[in-house]
Amino acid sequence: MNGNAIQQRYFALIPCAGNGSRAGTSGPKQYERVAGQPMVWHTLSAFAGVKRIARTLVVVAASDGFFERNPTTSALVVPCGGATRAASVANGLRELRRVGATDADWVLVHDAARCLVTPDLIDRLIDRCSGDEVGGLLAHPLADTLKIAKDGRAAGTLQRDDKWLAQTPQMFRLGMLRQALEGVGDAITDEAGAIEAMGLQPLLVEAGAQNFKVTYPEDFAMAEAVLRGRAR
Repeated sequence: MNGNAIQQRYFALIPCAGNGSRAGTSGPKQYERVAGQPMVWHTLSAFAGVKRIARTLVVVAASDGFFERNPTTSALVVPCGGATRAASVANGLRELRRVGATDADWVLVHDAARCLVTPDLIDRLIDRCSGDEVGGLLAHPLADTLKIAKDGRAAGTLQRDDKWLAQTPQMFRLGMLRQALEGVGDAITDEAGAIEAMGLQPLLVEAGAQNFKVTYPEDFAMAEAVLRGRAR
């Protein structure tokens, strides 16, 4: 890392206010147990293993209560979750400023349900993006053929050579990301999309297929297998 990068500060922001409706769970999916622990514990453990992270802030819904019942994390938990991911992230950015972060600091936004991230992947993103003017995100080159659907049938095929699957963390300057989110509203599904709407091009940092987001019921078994395998 260069001398300027050493002086920079890095904060993590974990949106954790979703209800996980596609996961088929009785409650928020991020609190379901995977490999013996609530999923979000694996996520927070990865960030705790990155010494360069100055502070981790978790955004939960106002009525959450999980962290009050399980007060075992050093992360700052704030009940400022919004109706959408973008709203939760924007609220989280305001909370980070309230506790001392500045517009010049870097923020790594990460899905609570992307529980297979590792400290090495987080460090890779920081190393690649800390000297970049825009910032970037972990991503994975698309391996499968991509189809366009119409009425339940394949109506076309897209070239996959330049297609990537966006992952998290996604790392941008706090001030830039705050401005980007203010400009696009709640429609975007990731932070990089808001940055792209400003005419900027985030850096793609290659990760791996294991850094997937637990979304559907079958994903829990896959995440369990990966975590159990790492523990051997």
